[in-house]
Amino acid sequence: MKCIAIDDEPIALSIISNFCERKGGLELTVFDDPLKGIEAIESQKPHLVFLDIEMNDLSGLDVAKKLPDDVMIVFTTAHANYALNSYEFWAIDFLHKPFAYDRFEKAINRALEIRKFQKLISNATPENDNHLINLKVEYRNVALESSKILFIEAMDNYVKVFTDDQRMTISQMSLKAILELLPPKNFIRIHRSFIVAKNQIASYTKKSVKLKTTDDINIPVGRIYAAELYQIMKSVD
Repeated sequence: MKCIAIDDEPIALSIISNFCERKGGLELTVFDDPLKGIEAIESQKPHLVFLDIEMNDLSGLDVAKKLPDDVMIVFTTAHANYALNSYEFWAIDFLHKPFAYDRFEKAINRALEIRKFQKLISNATPENDNHLINLKVEYRNVALESSKILFIEAMDNYVKVFTDDQRMTISQMSLKAILELLPPKNFIRIHRSFIVAKNQIASYTKKSVKLKTTDDINIPVGRIYAAELYQIMKSVD
């Protein structure tokens, strides 16, 4: 797995390098200049970025805004008060400095699991609209048929997946990560906290969506997603 670490503290970069080498199977490039790090991300297309937040030249939060949607982020910072900000960027983990190897390895294992799911979806045939997605549920792997999913809701660093058999499955991952597992032509993100199945949309406005099988539920539409919703649903209609 290709990784990039951006931190203006050489010691922090050295620790991440040592931990990556200890873990094995990780191709790491480090940068103490966030601007050069951004350039490298654009050219090298890493799977995972370790990102400090408080840096002299540029905030790690500003760097995160420039990253492609498919890049996994692990924030590494000495300032625990930024933990809530990490959810805004759907970071897969937040490492509070100084962190031990065991805590680092937990973040890497989470990234490797997501990466495995990404490979599964990329290898799926485009014609297969109803492929299985595999979710980690506590200590089990649960396979769900994508055609049975009605909508998905984010809850902190978990997702709640609602299916047409009136079940709800909870898995520890970001909404961004599960969206990458779904057939893109069948699902649409309408809010920072919601994904819905396109064929389940009964009616919609710029503020909410009503699903065919859930008359009592109005799912909110985020302001930045409204235009895309209208454009996509217009083509479906």
